[in-house]
Amino acid sequence: MNKTVSINLGGFFFHIDEDAYQKLNRYFDAIRRSLSPDGRDEIMSDIEGRIAELLTEKLKNDKQVVSITEVDQVIAVMGQPEDYRIDEDDKSTGSAYKVPNFVFPRTKKFYRDGDKAIIGGVCAGLGHYFRIDPLWVRILFIISPFVTFGTSAFVYILLWILIPKAITTTEKLEMTGEPINISNIEKKVKEEFSQIADKFGNVDYDKLGNNVKNGAERIGTGVSTAILAILKAVAKVIGALITIFSAIGLGCLLVGLIALLTSSSIAGESWYPYVNSMNYTETPMWVIGIAGFFAIAIPLFSLFLLGLKILSDNLRSVGNLTKYTLVVLWIVSVSACIYLGIMQSAQLANEGKTVVKEQIYLAKNDTLQVKFRYNDYFAKSVSHDYDFRFKQDSLGNEVIYNNDIELFILKTDEAQPYVQVERIASGSTMQQARKSAESIKYSFKIEGNNLILDNYLLTGTDAKFRRQRVEVFLYLPEGVYFHPDKSLQDYDRSDDEFFDLWFDGDHRYQMGKDRVKCLDCVVEGVDGDFEAVEGHPMSEAEIKIQMAEQAAQMKVQAEEMKIQAEETSKNMREQAENMKKQAQQMEEDAKKME
Repeated sequence: MNKTVSINLGGFFFHIDEDAYQKLNRYFDAIRRSLSPDGRDEIMSDIEGRIAELLTEKLKNDKQVVSITEVDQVIAVMGQPEDYRIDEDDKSTGSAYKVPNFVFPRTKKFYRDGDKAIIGGVCAGLGHYFRIDPLWVRILFIISPFVTFGTSAFVYILLWILIPKAITTTEKLEMTGEPINISNIEKKVKEEFSQIADKFGNVDYDKLGNNVKNGAERIGTGVSTAILAILKAVAKVIGALITIFSAIGLGCLLVGLIALLTSSSIAGESWYPYVNSMNYTETPMWVIGIAGFFAIAIPLFSLFLLGLKILSDNLRSVGNLTKYTLVVLWIVSVSACIYLGIMQSAQLANEGKTVVKEQIYLAKNDTLQVKFRYNDYFAKSVSHDYDFRFKQDSLGNEVIYNNDIELFILKTDEAQPYVQVERIASGSTMQQARKSAESIKYSFKIEGNNLILDNYLLTGTDAKFRRQRVEVFLYLPEGVYFHPDKSLQDYDRSDDEFFDLWFDGDHRYQMGKDRVKCLDCVVEGVDGDFEAVEGHPMSEAEIKIQMAEQAAQMKVQAEEMKIQAEETSKNMREQAENMKKQAQQMEEDAKKME
């Protein structure tokens, strides 16, 4: 049983075995004896900080005790002090340690170089990392905003905010990629002392210039600090928003997937018939649900981690195994979704139809009455309520009820008008599409001069939803009169330049040479003449009809006004009688008071 000691090394707290502690202490003493007095404390501080980092990397948790094994491994990395010799005479390299038969591991990290910084030290740090002159990096950042429309400037600001500045000797060595050992730490510290000594030696010569420079640096530092604070706050807000919305999205997706997988009878859900009617590949719903979940959830999870990374600098990585697993799973899920999407689209790639044509025998100068009707078993009005619903017919069979009916008014050169009904559907092949079109149930009838059209179509649920619709084409010869019912308003899809259906009331139309004319859609012109709204003068007979209709309306209005006047006069007489009685009562009361 070994005794343990608690120590504070480089700002880190460790539990260390007593034997390991003694060996580490002897190691520090040996290093301290091998160093020259100049800068010894600073060098030892950096060496202790580096050893603390190495020990932290080797410990699995905070409660693990540092043993002599970890100390030996750290000493192997840092090197033995007695293996070094100081070459003071080499002026080109200064104080340099040489270690025979030992190669230190090199680690390079991206830091901002504050010593060579012009703005934020980003370009200098990139130059160290990629081993190129920072001047070329600075030139690239100056030119790139004109090419990237300012994106590179935004990238520079982000790097300025997110990349730490190299402050300690260890961080500066990591920035340049030099081995972090005793010799390099001492060399770096002595270089910094030499630079400081040079500055103090030149203070008498550059005093005025240094004062100006220091003032400018203080101003620049204050401005950059304020800008950095603002940008950091904005980044934190963006990170919070990304985290919140991605978490909400993940939660909704997870709830939906759990509901899909745990549902005892998916086929009994109200939404299932609609989804299943569009599932042409017959893929199980749980397979589609899982593929869609991972295809959307994994990018949301990445955004969630990104938001957390922006909010917290100490966020642990999910690990390479997890990353690669998620990437592979996402690729498989997206591929499955793309495959299913292509298969779905292929099922609707072609269009087929069936055509029914029926002649309308109309007497000369007779008016064709056109209207839509509804089935009160499925709906309670003729309005275009919805395109796609599952319902039961009168026999209890499930059917797809659809209001996708379109009416087109066209001109024909034939002697008699006729109606052409086209039932249309989509499918993977033209034969399958035509077969689906044949399963559409749609009715209409012609009774004398009345054309009555259904405002709905029916299909069986086994046919699935394949864009079933009905297009009704009403062909009229020139000169034929027709009267469209108000029910046509929801279903007329004719070209407005050819046939403009008025919604303000019932109107009578006539097929003209180039377009349909409205016979009673009238406005009063500036000169007082009656004109059709299209701008063509009306015939004398049409004007007489219009004037007679307006006269009849005026008579009705006059009768209504007369009745209102009589009722008003009667009320006024009753009010006068009441006032007269009240006056008489007041006179009698006055006499009694005398």
